[in-house]
Amino acid sequence: MKKLLAINLVLLGLIGGFVLSVGLFSCSTNVEPARQALAQDGNGAQSEAIRSAETLQQSFRAVSQQALPSVVRIDVEEVRTQTRPGGGDDTPWFDFFFGEPDSEDENGEEREFRTQGLGSGVIVRRDGNRYYVLTNDHVIGNASEITVTLDDGSDYTAEIVGKDARKDLAMISFESTEQLSVAALGNSDDLQVGDWVLAIGSPFGFQSTVTAGIVSAVGRRGGPAGNISDFIQTDAAINRGNSGGALVNLEGQVVGINTWITSQTGGSVGLGFSIPINNVIRSIDDFIETGAVRYGWLGVSIRSVSDDVAADLGLPDQNGALVHHVFLDSPADRGGLRPGDFIVEINGVTVTDSDELVLEVGELPVGEDAEFKLIRHGERREISVRIAERESERQIANLNARLWPGFSVFPISDEIRAEMEIAADTSGVVVATVENRTPAAAAGLRVGDVVSAIDGTSVSTMLEFYQELPQSGETTEITILRDGETETVTLERE
Repeated sequence: MKKLLAINLVLLGLIGGFVLSVGLFSCSTNVEPARQALAQDGNGAQSEAIRSAETLQQSFRAVSQQALPSVVRIDVEEVRTQTRPGGGDDTPWFDFFFGEPDSEDENGEEREFRTQGLGSGVIVRRDGNRYYVLTNDHVIGNASEITVTLDDGSDYTAEIVGKDARKDLAMISFESTEQLSVAALGNSDDLQVGDWVLAIGSPFGFQSTVTAGIVSAVGRRGGPAGNISDFIQTDAAINRGNSGGALVNLEGQVVGINTWITSQTGGSVGLGFSIPINNVIRSIDDFIETGAVRYGWLGVSIRSVSDDVAADLGLPDQNGALVHHVFLDSPADRGGLRPGDFIVEINGVTVTDSDELVLEVGELPVGEDAEFKLIRHGERREISVRIAERESERQIANLNARLWPGFSVFPISDEIRAEMEIAADTSGVVVATVENRTPAAAAGLRVGDVVSAIDGTSVSTMLEFYQELPQSGETTEITILRDGETETVTLERE
């Protein structure tokens, strides 16, 4: 029997020694008889396979021992005020859903309720006795109390340093006279699909949990609404409570901050996502220095393009981002960017779509010049723009009156012509969007209008539209077809 086992193991070892070693250590069979059988074989293939597996095992142990002390559990408590629906005893469901109140006003209508949250974090910096922990914004929320628990079980009261919803990042800090471990930060740009990684955090409250997997993909887009980051995808198990924890390479370096999962059950299905550490390194400094993340601002509204749009603009391909609008007197406007420009490169970094442009611009140093390569009216150009600091979303929205032209257009395809019942002999471009409080909105432009001329010059493609769209002057006459009638609207620039 041992001889037969040895022969089978020889064959498996020759085909894939590493797969054999993983199989041996993951099954429930006693390993020692197999080890003795392997020792009887003369070629040593099986012994080498076992050594490979043991080497990986030692690596996992070493990485875990190095990284665990710098990854913390974060417990948050938030105080919320709820107005009790009138009725006292006839609303028992209120207490059932919201719990017992901590306090109430004299009329028993206003109550405070405490809600608990859980997540993870990574100690990324030390300044004297103060330690700084990086985590996710959604972990901290509007917490009124924050407790940090270390791998050794010691806990500390922490305070918020700063939060950033655009990348779902937050920083908290606490003080300790003990010498605590600070995470080593790696280079996430070095990650490749297939690399081993460990996910460390406190899923469902289980302190200091380590799971292993590989990098399934890099540069993933999408994720939670409003998040401008790209992501590392991994099949290392990530669950609720892992948010804000560390994704670590085999050198024990943090290469990502675990942030979200895709799951229909709420549990890990092998689709976990981490913010690359290179996307947050500058944010660490910003949090500590100013309590907020500083983003670069260009002053444009952009979109990725479809095949139809690329063809209508005479572009070689879809790789880049189309400028739909420019804020007047913004860095883009002062630097010479125009609506219709197709940006393909920033400071030597190739731009593949609008998401990448947003990420790259956000990382640009404030107050410094950035070099843009673009295609304008079929010709390649290079311009330099001095980047400003991005204001809040509310402040930017208040600038909409200076958004030029304030509407975007789309070519008339056969499908659009049929759906909107546009006559075959009608040429122009269709209004796709009209931004609120812009010159276009004030002029009365509507989605679905067909723009046939600008200042009396006919346009039949997006390329012609942007060629004729003026970049100066107080007014612009737009000829449109609406409900079978031709009208002219006037756009006024501030």
